[in-house]
Amino acid sequence: QVELVESGGGSVQAGGSLRLACTTFGLTSITKNFGWFRQHPGKEREGLAVIFTGLSPPSTMYSDSVKGRFTISHGHAESTVYLQMNGLVPDDTAIYFCAAGKSFSLDSTFNWNYWGQGTQVTVSS
Repeated sequence: QVELVESGGGSVQAGGSLRLACTTFGLTSITKNFGWFRQHPGKEREGLAVIFTGLSPPSTMYSDSVKGRFTISHGHAESTVYLQMNGLVPDDTAIYFCAAGKSFSLDSTFNWNYWGQGTQVTVSS
């Protein structure tokens, strides 16, 4: 059974940093695409960063809203994926989700087969 578990969320002041972790269980080595998404209340889920771990170095892609501030990476065993978030602003307040699957898209949740339950990030001004 596949399970993704996010951790590292919390409250931080504007300008601060957080590091989210997504620990995966039950995934086979075939799954090499991982992503981080977030969802503001009442809005659709927004793609932030994706990583394809099948290349060395891995291939990554970021949304314009987080490029230069957030960094996606994976652990040595590829069972954990991280999102380092720097320069946080109040608009980054949202629930953050990690995903795994066949997709390498930020624009759609289609083909992101597995999702975590989410972790809350709150940025105060």
